[in-house]
Amino acid sequence: MSTTWSVDEHLEDILQAVHPLEPIELPLPDAQGCVLVEDVMVPVALPPFDNSSMDGYAVRVADVTGASEEFPAVLTVVGDVAAGSEGLPTVGPGQAARIMTGAPLPPGAEAVVPVEWTDGGTGGAPATGMRAASAAPEGATGEVRVHRPAGARAHVRARGSDVQAGDLALEAGTVLGPPQIGLLAAIGRGTVRVRPRPRVVVISTGSELVQPGEELGEGRIYDSNSFALAAAARDAGAIAYRVGAVTDDAPTLRAAIEDQLIRADLLVTTGGVSVGAYDVVKEALSSVADEDEPGGGVDFRRLAMQPGKPQGFGSIGPEHTPLLALPGNPVSSYVSFELFVRPAIRALMGLKDVEDVRRPRVRAALAADGPLSSPAGKRQFLRGTYDAGAGTVTPVGGAGSHLIAALAHADALLVVPEDTTAVAPGDELDVILIG
Repeated sequence: MSTTWSVDEHLEDILQAVHPLEPIELPLPDAQGCVLVEDVMVPVALPPFDNSSMDGYAVRVADVTGASEEFPAVLTVVGDVAAGSEGLPTVGPGQAARIMTGAPLPPGAEAVVPVEWTDGGTGGAPATGMRAASAAPEGATGEVRVHRPAGARAHVRARGSDVQAGDLALEAGTVLGPPQIGLLAAIGRGTVRVRPRPRVVVISTGSELVQPGEELGEGRIYDSNSFALAAAARDAGAIAYRVGAVTDDAPTLRAAIEDQLIRADLLVTTGGVSVGAYDVVKEALSSVADEDEPGGGVDFRRLAMQPGKPQGFGSIGPEHTPLLALPGNPVSSYVSFELFVRPAIRALMGLKDVEDVRRPRVRAALAADGPLSSPAGKRQFLRGTYDAGAGTVTPVGGAGSHLIAALAHADALLVVPEDTTAVAPGDELDVILIG
């Protein structure tokens, strides 16, 4: 391997070393965002019984055939059917049962007429609602006038019309979002077997860093990286823990990292990985491969990319917890996260397909006032905004690795290949969508 790594080599090395977390059984509320590890079959049909899709009256088709405003069908109301009802009334000839949305279709009934097609049992003109039970404490009795006919099964949701018992509800590999959680609950699953969301600990380094909300002294800057990267980790599907800035002292940093191992599936540091005299992450982790922990250690590399040339990757601790060491410049750290940490998080979740592990990519034409230059031999990542309708991408801000304001207005990264030193307006580029 060359002393300078390509972006693809570094990512491949990370993905080969990161293995999906062991599956666990979780209650549905805790399983959101997790990846299913088993096929889930439908144990009961949905809906489990024929039920009404409207508030109205359950009737026999023959009794309302030919009904009109002038000659309504007059039916005797024999009872109420609400959602969850038991002991349903039987609807015989010339009869109707008042029924609510979602309630089971009572025996003898063949269709539901919406309340708007009736007088609502009030003896007047077409109604907009039914007399509430509280207004008729004796129950739903009396007569209802039906002003329109209804065909067989009108406004009836058939048993199993959503899913049938024995159907595949969700297949292994599905990420559980709100609709999937809802389906699992609807078929009676209280728990599900998933790979848990990875626990990612983000540590920023630098004696110059001050936490937001505190007073900014001379020569100090606010710690933005740990907030941005923790937010990015959550966005990728992880549970993120942010550790406030650690000073530029190797033993202090080493102790801080070791303290975090108990709650980390992945460690991310930002800052201190270059070649300066105070690059504390390199100093703290260069000798981490203890003799009794084979396979441990963090390798610090130069990558053929801009921004983000200095990178570190390896494992630490008795569980060989993966660690990615990112540069300290805000844009460098965020771009590095998108290219390397996000895929590692997605791999820990158990996602395998490239389109699930990496951000989506498209081809787009450069929309700019003039050509863009790029250093030879480096893959450059520029911030930009993508216009899907026009199929274009427009650069935002300059190439500086500290320009965090430009990053906040970008929803895409323009990718300029290593062998390209200039891109003219109209030229097509690969674009990574990060918005």
